[in-house]
Amino acid sequence: MSRSLAKVEEQSAALRRPLALRDLVLTQLLYVVGSSWVGVAARLGKSQSAFWLLAILLFYLPQAAVVIYLSRRLPLEGGLYQWTKVGFGEFWGFLTAWNLWVYTLVLLAATSLAVSSTLAYAIGPRATALAGTERFQLIVGVALIAMMVVVSVFGLRVGKWVHNFGGLAQLVAFTALIIAPVVAAARGVHVTYRPLATGVPHVSLFSANVLGKLGMGALSGFEWVAIMAGESRDPGRSISRSVLVATPIIAVMFILGTSATYSLVQGNAIDLVAPIPQSLRLAYGSSGILGIVAPLLVMLLFVRAVANANLLFTGNTRLPMVAGWDGLLPSWFTTLHPRWRTPVNSIAFVAAITFAILLFGVTGVGLQEAFQMLDTASGVFYALTYLAMFALPVLAASRLGGRAPRGLVIAAISGFLMTLLYIVLSVVPIVGVVSRWAFAARIVFTIGIANLIGAGLFTVAARRRAARLAPSNADAA
Repeated sequence: MSRSLAKVEEQSAALRRPLALRDLVLTQLLYVVGSSWVGVAARLGKSQSAFWLLAILLFYLPQAAVVIYLSRRLPLEGGLYQWTKVGFGEFWGFLTAWNLWVYTLVLLAATSLAVSSTLAYAIGPRATALAGTERFQLIVGVALIAMMVVVSVFGLRVGKWVHNFGGLAQLVAFTALIIAPVVAAARGVHVTYRPLATGVPHVSLFSANVLGKLGMGALSGFEWVAIMAGESRDPGRSISRSVLVATPIIAVMFILGTSATYSLVQGNAIDLVAPIPQSLRLAYGSSGILGIVAPLLVMLLFVRAVANANLLFTGNTRLPMVAGWDGLLPSWFTTLHPRWRTPVNSIAFVAAITFAILLFGVTGVGLQEAFQMLDTASGVFYALTYLAMFALPVLAASRLGGRAPRGLVIAAISGFLMTLLYIVLSVVPIVGVVSRWAFAARIVFTIGIANLIGAGLFTVAARRRAARLAPSNADAA
């Protein structure tokens, strides 16, 4: 394995390293803070702060601790793929990367649909009807994929500014949301704003479901920047520091943003798809100077959505590249642009697959149903990679360079159990479906087939690599 890591470091030397600490912090804000979660949490009413605090204690802080530990031990391009490969072996490393790659492909297609909806919301009421049309969604999706390809070819020297601007846009939009109740009150709108009010959460399967979703669903994502460790300056230090800096900022954004949303709109009236645009329009109104501010703030959310899609795309193009370095995918995926030093073939491949899934999601009723199934399963694909990540300090610390501290082991177990809770309640939901067990069977089948494909790809690739190396090993003997 040390020879494999040496090869990764050697190959990474050909990459440029434009990402500094500031870029990584803004990228964390961009990726981790999803805009829809304040609406989901606001549906909890006064107990939302208690749920956020529990999710932060049981999942968010353990995640931060484990990512800091692993990124310091193995600051390598590929991130979680490399960590799992060293800790549990090539097969599990490949399957972890495969689940992450499939999750990101589906999420990219879903994000492109969300981008079209956000754009229509930003343009105004006259464009809202466009958001549901296949033509508009396809045009916006194709334009987004084309933009991502161009930015990715130029590399993170350009891409980091897209991500930085998206992170700043998210920060400004959330700041505007947090002060929205004050603005609304100044306009004469009746609001009851208690940002830190905490109700006692009711213990039930429903509350457990919400807790799991606020943890794995809302607060995950710190590990994503580690995929680009080989393109970061001093990654062992800067990635862990980015987590430390971003952790309290993100917690404040979620808790206060949810409180602001709940003060403006409650219960079933909350728009779960676009709660922030809804809250901003209610608070800032549609006339006068503030009426101009609200659409501009919504446009910032559109910028964030575009930047986040580009970040997802960039990270997903690196996974085939590093698998190619290990000989598990054709060396075609490792080809770098002669000037920009970016994996141009991997970029083209991911763009083609993303377009195919987007087309799959917007055309035909039967295809839409299949896309919804993939979209539901995608969260479980991501959660499976987190099970591997949280298991590493507990089961494979010796392979990572020594025994993990006891506090870290406890944190990792907490994160593992929270992730497992999310998976179980995602596979067998407690609300919203006609038959829980039929739904569970479809999800398990989808995930099982996907992982069988991944295992098959690994087996074929490993055999071909062994056959390639056999003549040279015989010559050496």
